[in-house]
Amino acid sequence: MYARVIAGGILGALWLAGSAVAQEPKPTTPEIAFQWNVRIPLRDGVNLSAIRYRPQAQQVGTPCIFALTPYTAQRNHPRAMYFAGQGYTYYAVDVRGRGNSGGVFTPMLQEAKDGYDVSEWLARQPECNGKVAMSGGSYGGYSQWAVAKELPPHLVTIVPVAAVGPGIDFPILNNIPYTYNMQWLTFVSGHASQDRIFADGAFWGAQYKRWYEAHAPFKELDTYIGNPSPIFQGWIEHPQQDAYWDSYRPSPEQYAKMTMPILSITGHYDDDQPGALSYYKEHMRHGGNRAKAAHYLIIGPWDHDGTNIPQAEMGGLKFAPAALIDMPALHIAWYDWVLKQGKKPEFLKDKVAFYMVGEEAWRYAPSLQAATASTQTWYLDSQGGRANDVFEAGQLRGAPSAASTPDRYVYDPLDTGPLQYEYRPDVFAPGYAYILDQRGTQLSSGKQLVYHTPVLDRDTDIAGFFKLSAYIALDQPDTDFTAKLYEVRADGSTVYLTQELKRARYRASLREAVLVTPGKVERYDFDRFPFTARRLSQGSRLRLVIAPLNSLAMQKNYNSGGVAADESGKDARKVTVTLYHDAQHPSALYVPIAAKSSVGEK
Repeated sequence: MYARVIAGGILGALWLAGSAVAQEPKPTTPEIAFQWNVRIPLRDGVNLSAIRYRPQAQQVGTPCIFALTPYTAQRNHPRAMYFAGQGYTYYAVDVRGRGNSGGVFTPMLQEAKDGYDVSEWLARQPECNGKVAMSGGSYGGYSQWAVAKELPPHLVTIVPVAAVGPGIDFPILNNIPYTYNMQWLTFVSGHASQDRIFADGAFWGAQYKRWYEAHAPFKELDTYIGNPSPIFQGWIEHPQQDAYWDSYRPSPEQYAKMTMPILSITGHYDDDQPGALSYYKEHMRHGGNRAKAAHYLIIGPWDHDGTNIPQAEMGGLKFAPAALIDMPALHIAWYDWVLKQGKKPEFLKDKVAFYMVGEEAWRYAPSLQAATASTQTWYLDSQGGRANDVFEAGQLRGAPSAASTPDRYVYDPLDTGPLQYEYRPDVFAPGYAYILDQRGTQLSSGKQLVYHTPVLDRDTDIAGFFKLSAYIALDQPDTDFTAKLYEVRADGSTVYLTQELKRARYRASLREAVLVTPGKVERYDFDRFPFTARRLSQGSRLRLVIAPLNSLAMQKNYNSGGVAADESGKDARKVTVTLYHDAQHPSALYVPIAAKSSVGEK
């Protein structure tokens, strides 16, 4: 769906069929019957526009696959040709208000009922044998879940890839909005794609920099960009999880009624992994036994774009050929199995497949929880409260300290220092990512807290979700944090693993804002890290960095405790963040140790 910079960590690439950063499959035959601008009627009288592809020589109905896209249907052409060449009728459908479709585009909220109508209309067409499936990634992954929750009778299967989770990973992450929201909303403004504007990283960097340096309110960002947006303003009115965001996603009752087979796909560095895994987890929690047994999950070593067409290199990391799944062929194998009673895809050896980077091999588990065998606990500590620098850092120890001096940093939201790292044209262009960083982390002494484990005496495989419990006191009613994990290799280079963002007012719940009592020590649980799986090499160390969230990429919190979208530089307050680690306050990092593969154990 989109590219995002998250606090100087990762940029997920644009997921679009036929995009410049991906090599799409070639059709197996040129004999494709093509039909431009097929009109699909909806219940309210609006017509959607679709491009139809079907095997030229096909005399009887086939299963029909469709994709709902806001990026104009022609971008799906390579995938459509491939699927039609494999014996399927494929419809690339412009969503309401985009491309050649009628109506008004309201991002995400419209796809559920519209997709239901498309599914049932397709099932009645002579080229369809009554079996309907969906395809697509990012926004197209979200669309599949939105339609599935409406339970259309003829929808047989979905394959959501890198599925956006509205309110979970877009347009807010842990209730913190992206500046990228306006980049994406501009991309999908009007009926045609504003793709050249969207892809101009220098342009967007300059727009964000102007807003950032002015310390202007977040609610004015659309005006700063030059594209006033009621949609942007509507999102701002819902700064936390509520019924509005719940309405985008399946309810527990809807999950319980889903019976179709599902193949979910995401990546370690996919910006939409939180959304993709939230659907999976909720389905596992509320779905029936039969449905859960037919839901498969793949987590590869990919960023957002790599979930579409896996690449051999990403952000400086190189992967073995095992990581380069032929994704279109896997999709066809899935559709053949579910829609044509073919053989089960050979790749799906157990319910969950995850790639172990470093081992360069796939591992399997019967559930997502089973990917983690145990948890290793490392307690935060420091010498004399000195944990503010990569060279004079704190420690991660195997046992808690009985008594120690707390660590602290001071954060001034008027500090524009991050510009030296973030204000580069490549950072805001689709396809940018850095994982391998030979320079080490981009840190300034005294403005964050840094902790290291001892040097590892053996290779250590991690898989699952990190967790951090930190006992913290603030002297202001609110602030934002980022907690990042790295592998520091024996040569001193660092590999970014994962991170979590947290706004203090949501420390207890994303559904209720409770301001901090200044001076009160409270436990902050960072328990929403994305999934990661990596072999940490002997001689490496883990590095934990706890820092303020001060980025061109995110809404700025000025620490005053007011409505964050309304605040500006005049509301700014410096905050002192104090982190305790003693017998009464055992701050700790919990590391997920990988389980052996359930298939082909060595």
